Amino acid sequence: MWLVDHQMNMQVSEEFGLYFARIPLRSSGTIVCANALQIDWSDVVPMKHLSYIMGNPPFIGFTHLSSEQKLNMLKIFGNIKNAGVLDFVTAWYKKTAEYLKTFPKSEAAFVSTNSICQGESVAPLWNTLLKDLNMRINFAHQTFKWSNEAAGKAAVYCVIIGFSATDRKKKQLFLYDSVDSEPHEYIVAQINAYLVDAPNIIVESRKEPLCVVSNMVKGSIPVDGGNLIIEDKDYADFITKEPAAKPYIRYLLGAEEFINNKKRYCLWLENVQPNELKSLPMIMARIDAVKRFRLASSKEATRKYAAYPSRFMEIRQPKSDYILIPRHSSESRTYVPIGFVSKDVISSDANMIIPDASLYEFGVLTSLMHMSWMRHVCGRIKSDYRYSKDIVYNNFPWPAVTPKSKKAIESAAQAVLNVRNKFPRASLGELYSPLTMPADLVKAHHSLDKAVDSAYGKTTFKTESDRISFLFELYQQLCSLHAQSLKNRS
Repeated sequence: MWLVDHQMNMQVSEEFGLYFARIPLRSSGTIVCANALQIDWSDVVPMKHLSYIMGNPPFIGFTHLSSEQKLNMLKIFGNIKNAGVLDFVTAWYKKTAEYLKTFPKSEAAFVSTNSICQGESVAPLWNTLLKDLNMRINFAHQTFKWSNEAAGKAAVYCVIIGFSATDRKKKQLFLYDSVDSEPHEYIVAQINAYLVDAPNIIVESRKEPLCVVSNMVKGSIPVDGGNLIIEDKDYADFITKEPAAKPYIRYLLGAEEFINNKKRYCLWLENVQPNELKSLPMIMARIDAVKRFRLASSKEATRKYAAYPSRFMEIRQPKSDYILIPRHSSESRTYVPIGFVSKDVISSDANMIIPDASLYEFGVLTSLMHMSWMRHVCGRIKSDYRYSKDIVYNNFPWPAVTPKSKKAIESAAQAVLNVRNKFPRASLGELYSPLTMPADLVKAHHSLDKAVDSAYGKTTFKTESDRISFLFELYQQLCSLHAQSLKNRS
């Protein structure tokens, strides 16, 4: 701090031609070396004299917390539901909010990891701050990339949030065209927990869809030590050495294979006769390796599945064709690649799948309406999308369609699939890259977006903010109707 002060003084001297220095150094301010989450801050600074609390508290994901840090989190959050998923930085938010509630003229602002405004973190943190402690977000910077100038140039994806117990009439929201760009400032009436100008609604985890649509599940999980998997580079050699194994090998799709048209395979040994397996020594060797891998696990459930070494540990493969949505995908795309997949292709848990899904459901899910919802409520890895069933899909407010509007969506959705089929050698990643997306596909999606918007009773949205604000309001209405329906049933 002294060094920065001196550097700024030298800059002032050069600018104005006057020598300005604070030497010799004089003691000022109060620096306390202590655990900020354990001490009483009013012992350091009398709260009635405090105007601002600001800083850059440490970002540490919940899976990386030390034992001491977990105890600190427990001290701050107590038994708040699902607080165990929160980043370490959120402890400063709650402790600060408790002080601000008592001293409402003070304000606070922190630089934080963007994860605190995404996915499953939103409900435990912001229900506590906005509802229980009555805080208000008065300014915010949406996600930007903060590069470290140290060796390696590690980058973190950050937000800045200013909050207090006093509600400003005019709030400042800083938006970024990309995580590397400069911000644009907007004056808005409200900023919600997702850092958008929309109603103050928090989307919580839901086990069943809010609307009457098909159920979504995660793909199958092998838990096999890689022994049921055959990589593309090994496939030809495997089949050459054991050609009788071919009927028991299926394509295996993860998100990477689905998006980038890569090949991977797995042994799929459901309902195979034991005598057939015994005639396949290479497969038997892999089954034995699976058994040994599971027996060596520290998890009791995994050890139990050593009794079924020829099977994936968690099987959710549909009996019919299905819609596939990759769980992780690039934020650079306007549309997350979604598609229909044959029942004979095995989906891994890198994807979410919808068995028996309709063309209508595909149309709505691949529309801008669903993409906007996903972008604002999903979790993220850095800035890339992390799709989830319980947060994104099950809470999505579907339109109340008429036969006519449903048919229009189905027709437009089929047109999207037809255009894709014109480019058989292109991967979905290439088709949906903002730099290489074919003009015909862009037009087909725009037509689909119009059909879906029309089903919601809207002809156009001026901005993305208008669209997500509309969806949050509809979500709130549907939640109220759902709650009333449950009440009437009881």
